[in-house]
Amino acid sequence: MQRLWITGYRSYELGTFGDKDPKITVIKYALKQRLTVMLEEDQLDWVITGGQLGTEQWSAEVAIELREKYNLRVAVMLPYMDFGSRWSENNQAKLNNLKANADFCSATSMGGYSGAGQLREYQHFMFNHTDQALMIYDPEYPGKSKYDYEMVQHYLDQGKSDYQLDLIDYYDLEQAGRDYEESLREW
Repeated sequence: MQRLWITGYRSYELGTFGDKDPKITVIKYALKQRLTVMLEEDQLDWVITGGQLGTEQWSAEVAIELREKYNLRVAVMLPYMDFGSRWSENNQAKLNNLKANADFCSATSMGGYSGAGQLREYQHFMFNHTDQALMIYDPEYPGKSKYDYEMVQHYLDQGKSDYQLDLIDYYDLEQAGRDYEESLREW
């Protein structure tokens, strides 16, 4: 069984505005291409992601869409039970929709937010319950995901794991944008 943790930049870190932002289309295209290759090569059974606005929610949306064609399951794991409860009504609705459409949804901490320790526990849970990570992240442009990146990199640097880390960086996103544009011309 191959379980993939997907995380990365939050929507505000990428400067996306609204659901119709063309950057989101390119990001979803890049995710779909990467996941499709893994599925075609029979290297993916589960996409496991969080509920953060941005990469995590977009990856869940893409994975749910790919379920229609592939034998893929989607899990949304949250760091604590009331995650997202302080968001706007619209953003809470998006999260609730993803949770409802996922094959599995739970939290690593059953209470409300109580401190940064919960987020570290969440990171370790995600690492220990997946075989590889895919991050939309560029170490040259750190954001909140740098903590996830550094934690995975720490384990890899120590040689303690055969875990795989794959990055989609800004260069990859630029190429995905060109590929997406080309795919539109082919129609």
